[in-house]
Amino acid sequence: MFESMSNNLSDPQFFVYVVRNPDGKLYIGQTDNLSRRALQHNDPAHTLTRTTKRFRGPWILVHSERLDSRSAALAREKALKSGRGRAWLNLQLGC
Repeated sequence: MFESMSNNLSDPQFFVYVVRNPDGKLYIGQTDNLSRRALQHNDPAHTLTRTTKRFRGPWILVHSERLDSRSAALAREKALKSGRGRAWLNLQLGC
């Protein structure tokens, strides 16, 4: 379910992703390993995901986008966290 979109290790890949909990709370982030990051959000022992630990899970991946660079992923994450980005997510995902 959370597999990378490319198996070519020389091809850099970065992702912007959105996870949602059963209460409808969204978390928007970016990573270079979507599978690992999704598991971390649901792992109670992993302490670097404090935002998603404050709200009940499980957190389910509802959207992801593959980008070619970390800077592009950070820019897209910032855009999705804006008012327009959240409105776009609402239209696309019904979130």
